[in-house]
Amino acid sequence: MKEKILHKDDKLQSGNGSATLVLYNDDINTFDHVIKSLVEVCGHDSVQAEQCAMIVHFKGSCDVKIGMVEVLNAMSRSLNVKGLNSKVESI
Repeated sequence: MKEKILHKDDKLQSGNGSATLVLYNDDINTFDHVIKSLVEVCGHDSVQAEQCAMIVHFKGSCDVKIGMVEVLNAMSRSLNVKGLNSKVESI
């Protein structure tokens, strides 16, 4: 299977393929690791990544990205490889 290249500017496109990438809290990863991972994988700026990390910490989960299922699945796999707990859910 050929891998798709993800770009920072991949955006939500209308259609049946839209979903959300949800990040879940854990007791293992540091805020710095979560923030760095969201910047690298999801294209967040540092402020947005920090806000998501805080929401995950206090609420247990946070929708960190909305987009096409294929793109979000790749992002979720990348976050999971980095030790974070994420999942793609249909909207």
